[in-house]
Amino acid sequence: MTTTRSGTAADTDAGRPDTTRGVVLLLVASVCFGSSGAIGKPAMLAGLAPEQVAAARIGLAALVLLAGVALVRPGLLRVQRRQWRVLAGYGLLGVAGVQLFYFVAASRIPVGVAILLEFTSPVLVALWVRFVRRIRLPWPMWVGIALALAGLAMVARVGAGLELDAVGLLAGVGAALCSAAYFLLGEHGVASHHPLGMVTWGMVIGAVAVCVVAPPWTLPAEVLTAPTEFGPWQPPVWTLLVAIALVSTVIAYLAGITALRHLPVAAASVLALVEPLVATAAAWLLLGEALTWTQLLGAAVLLGGALLVQLTSPRKQPAGEPLPVDA
Repeated sequence: MTTTRSGTAADTDAGRPDTTRGVVLLLVASVCFGSSGAIGKPAMLAGLAPEQVAAARIGLAALVLLAGVALVRPGLLRVQRRQWRVLAGYGLLGVAGVQLFYFVAASRIPVGVAILLEFTSPVLVALWVRFVRRIRLPWPMWVGIALALAGLAMVARVGAGLELDAVGLLAGVGAALCSAAYFLLGEHGVASHHPLGMVTWGMVIGAVAVCVVAPPWTLPAEVLTAPTEFGPWQPPVWTLLVAIALVSTVIAYLAGITALRHLPVAAASVLALVEPLVATAAAWLLLGEALTWTQLLGAAVLLGGALLVQLTSPRKQPAGEPLPVDA
């Protein structure tokens, strides 16, 4: 992998943080990530276990990325020894860990509580930035975080059927920690590694980890070819797995990791809170799960808090070294 110290003005500008581009990319990632529930739920209703859907999702995405990058830009697959630690952490925590911990939590406590626990990661990121990096955050940003989490609690309808299962709550905390690691390791990794190469290796490492839990050969062939209800359509289950791998994984992770070149990690992690909002809307449109007035109000509070964080967060500064532009 090579870098350049001189070039055209366009090359120089391409490496500079662009807040608008970062916000757009992160919203694209949130829409794609948020669609995973509406796409994956019919597959699970057809007979696949949640961990099997996760294994198929990450495994197919890893194959697509690895084959595509090897054919088009093989140089991005070259990794220096010092970079493997970040890539391994990103793959194990940011790819495999988030999903596996979430599935354990959702199986033992209400789904709304599991979602809320996972998406408390912005608070963890803000605490890391404040107390580990020792960067002082403006007080309106803390207000935005509080509003976003309050709105998320309303969207997820946390008060419905809370069950304090210790293992489920610990798994939810694990999902939040892994989600925070996704943002922190992603921000650190793209400073020295091309986003496409980082996502590819992260996905491969995550696929190996999750396939240990749910080996591919355990997928029942009769379920994969069976039709399932997906809005007004009845596609076979395998098409949904392909869709969740390409849209909700490949595009989502690429857009999300690239956004971290342009946004501060604390702001990016809170803006990603629109993901459960997208998930709820997709479930309403495709699965007939209607929104209540409380959820609509919570959505407004969530977006207001995310906007406040974006407007008050410190600006991303250009890195001292140009980012890799070719291989």
